[in-house]
Amino acid sequence: MSSNPTPGLARFNAAADRTARAALREACASEAWGSRLLERRPYPSTDALFAASDAAMAELTAADLAEAMAGHPPIGRPTPGDATSSREQRGMSAAGDDLKAEMLALNLAYQEKFGHVFLICATGRTGEQLRDAARNRLDNTPEQEREIVRTELGKINRIRLGRLVEDAADPADAAEGARP
Repeated sequence: MSSNPTPGLARFNAAADRTARAALREACASEAWGSRLLERRPYPSTDALFAASDAAMAELTAADLAEAMAGHPPIGRPTPGDATSSREQRGMSAAGDDLKAEMLALNLAYQEKFGHVFLICATGRTGEQLRDAARNRLDNTPEQEREIVRTELGKINRIRLGRLVEDAADPADAAEGARP
């Protein structure tokens, strides 16, 4: 990534706290994560922003992780009108009815066992890969899953932050563009 601020990162750094917080909320539903990133502005580079995101993710409590996960729809069922989740879950859009039904059953089994949505960085994964990951993770302990979820959220946050600071003309536009 870049060692100098991109125009998008410069706009994020200069944005009013309320505007930047709204854009961060679109990237991750955890208030604690967003607050930690706001506190550390301005960022000299995208790498510095990613490092701050990773550090904030590592500090999240179980309640903070639950708040972050609540912002993610189940795999195979993106929130209607949510361009971000639809884009990220594109691998399931071409799945046949049998695979979609199996993914629904796996989502329900996972949620019953762990008490939260099956969370994975779905970007670039096929429906079959998502199904296989859900199957495999059902065998984990809650402690193992909490750390896997933390890692997966970190990946998702990096992708979303990258889009925010590289593509967005304005942090408010990024927040609005994530949910048309």
